[in-house]
Amino acid sequence: MSAMSSKDRNLLLVAVVGVLYAFAALTAKKQVESWKVGRNAYRAAQKRLAEERALIAADGEWKARYEEVRDLMPTFAYERDVATHWLNVMDSVASRNGLTISRRQTGKELEVGDVFELPIECKDWEGSLESLVRFLYELSSEGAMLDVRQLYIRPSNKPGYLKGSFTLYCAYMRDDDVAEPARAAAAAPAAAAAGQAGVSVPSEAAPSDAAPEGSAPQAPAGTEAQPEG
Repeated sequence: MSAMSSKDRNLLLVAVVGVLYAFAALTAKKQVESWKVGRNAYRAAQKRLAEERALIAADGEWKARYEEVRDLMPTFAYERDVATHWLNVMDSVASRNGLTISRRQTGKELEVGDVFELPIECKDWEGSLESLVRFLYELSSEGAMLDVRQLYIRPSNKPGYLKGSFTLYCAYMRDDDVAEPARAAAAAPAAAAAGQAGVSVPSEAAPSDAAPEGSAPQAPAGTEAQPEG
């Protein structure tokens, strides 16, 4: 077996060096990519930390806003089904502004901290641009209770009309303490109407007004008792 010539050894050395350089380049590329990923994660963490610090610093302002918005929200008892209430509110606003809502469906109630949200999916509405703007404006005037999201608009078959779909989110709070006052408030109009009509509301008789057991019934006031026979 003949010995390797110097030319072959040089070619072999060049090939080995080339392989080493290629391996080093691939390794360096992976390290650079890993470094970029780490750098981006570090920058994102820095940004998130700065935002959280800003929120903590504005704690008093956020609490004041929360109390202001909280006062605008209605409160219902936990056992009350609020779907009918919000559907009536939405339908009334739409009717007043000339917007027709053909199909609507309530979703599942969502709990976000102290606030509850009920989504109402309106799959088909139709009206003029003016009626739509007035409808959205009146909903926004309800304060923090109603929020329209995912609004889609397209031309209608009727000239000058639009149609589409949207999702209305109704915000409110729940509290068991409002159950009894709500029933009392509902009974108050009935009692007032009965009083205006001159109808007395039944109440428990006082012990002094009850007739003794076995006694004869008394004649009405202003009449004389007639003797028997």
